[in-house]
Amino acid sequence: MTSTLIKTAAAQSLNAPTLHRLANGLTIVAEQMPVEAVNLDVWLNVGSAVEDDAINGMAHFLEHMIFKGTAQLQSGEFERLIEQRGAVTNAATSQDYTHYYITTAPQDFAALAPLQIDVLMNAQIPADGFERERHVVLEEIRRSQDNPRRRTFQHTTELTFDRLPYRRQVLGPTTVIEQLTAQQMRDFHHHWYQPQAMTAVAVGNLPVEELIQIVETSFAQAVSSQHSELTQNTPHSLLPTPQSLHPESPFQSIVRREFTDNSLQQARLVMIWRVPGLNDLQQTYVLDVLASILSHGRTTRLVQDLREQRGLVSSISASNMTYRHQGAFYISAQLPAENLATVETAIVQHLRTLQAELISEAEIARIRTCVANHFVFGGETPSDRAGLYGYYQSLVGDLSIALDYPAHIQALDAEAVRIAA
Repeated sequence: MTSTLIKTAAAQSLNAPTLHRLANGLTIVAEQMPVEAVNLDVWLNVGSAVEDDAINGMAHFLEHMIFKGTAQLQSGEFERLIEQRGAVTNAATSQDYTHYYITTAPQDFAALAPLQIDVLMNAQIPADGFERERHVVLEEIRRSQDNPRRRTFQHTTELTFDRLPYRRQVLGPTTVIEQLTAQQMRDFHHHWYQPQAMTAVAVGNLPVEELIQIVETSFAQAVSSQHSELTQNTPHSLLPTPQSLHPESPFQSIVRREFTDNSLQQARLVMIWRVPGLNDLQQTYVLDVLASILSHGRTTRLVQDLREQRGLVSSISASNMTYRHQGAFYISAQLPAENLATVETAIVQHLRTLQAELISEAEIARIRTCVANHFVFGGETPSDRAGLYGYYQSLVGDLSIALDYPAHIQALDAEAVRIAA
């Protein structure tokens, strides 16, 4: 096992986290922070992107089932013990990851961390609980289909990606969820919920050595003999890792899709470009800046022109969505249907202006300041820091990126923005 202390000049607002790798493949990140709380956030390299069509939605369904009990904890007991000490717990599943976290008082961390790791590693997935939770997941899918924003996003992702798994929904379709079995889920859990596929991040007001020791001991206690045998006898190269997928080519021509949704009071316009993802991380920084120039704030170009001055849209935003294997640059607006053509033309003109003219030093300076401040504001709590470290260490395998992001933004100039546009 090894420990690495990572320090960067760009991370002066953050304490340097410690990176600790165990012989079983588990990565632990720990940092002491002078806030009277400790957050443990366990990240797994498993999301809907590792599924095939026949089990689409399994990763999210499993997130629900993780809390249905182990040999040591009856169903519901984990939540009862967490709430009894005033702690909180939650989880989330995305295309590229699943993560589970608890936030506790420092004096309770040693008692509660082993419980979280036990439910992750030793979930029993009982057949009766599986059937009950299936109805909960199906209801969640129905609610998402009732949500105009979610419906629009589903149409958008299906248009954006032809073959990459990001075109599918994380929740999965009803027809698949109705057919999944508890044994399929147990097999999925056994394959993916291994220490080698996990990054455990502990941030809070305990010494780093103590945070690491609690997490390491908790995993040692939780790993069953079955898990231990797999970990000890399987070469790391054969252990579960996300599949290698190739990005799709940029659109060669304009592709249009129109959908009628009688429940909407206003139209939605979404414009999409395929762009690099986390596998080409250096390319994503300037796209983040481009999105900020276009719409992050009332004084930005699209917002000021189309909403504040001309009143053509109710809302408009640009975002650079970055997945592991590919990204998608989105511009979306909510607007009266009669304004669709005018707004689309205006957006194109703004982009052409950015392609032809360098932005002013004042404008790029504003973006640099906003990004740097947002980075600082987003790291004020243990849960903020744990999420930041877990995301980059799990998905990119490089913790320094979590600390150096503002420096990359500061290094960009107006010509880089013009080229990206």
